[in-house]
Amino acid sequence: MGRKCFPLFFENSKVPVWLSKLSPIEIGAITLGPFIFSRGIMSDVVKNHERIHWKQYKELFIVGFLILYGLSWLINRFTMSGSDAYRNIWFEKEAYANQDNPNYLSERKLFAWARKEEDNQPAP
Repeated sequence: MGRKCFPLFFENSKVPVWLSKLSPIEIGAITLGPFIFSRGIMSDVVKNHERIHWKQYKELFIVGFLILYGLSWLINRFTMSGSDAYRNIWFEKEAYANQDNPNYLSERKLFAWARKEEDNQPAP
């Protein structure tokens, strides 16, 4: 079959460095639509985490992901610190809970980020 074109990985990028200046957390890697930027070389776990985000982006037609990601962070921010608010974003919970499973994306159910709470607990 044909080669998958997306997501595209950009390692040793300054994008996470620049965005960290605007963010309440230090960004090591970030998915922006079909592009994944990392400060350094990405491990397989980080690549899997970011691929999970790409899948979430596609489910919500990119714009929906951005809106819901921001909304989730805002809701969390009212009751949590900056890093806790980030780790408990709906999409991050799914990505952290499943980043170590290299088969996760082939087994993943549609809208898994919105499924029952115990399936998407943040990593410690």
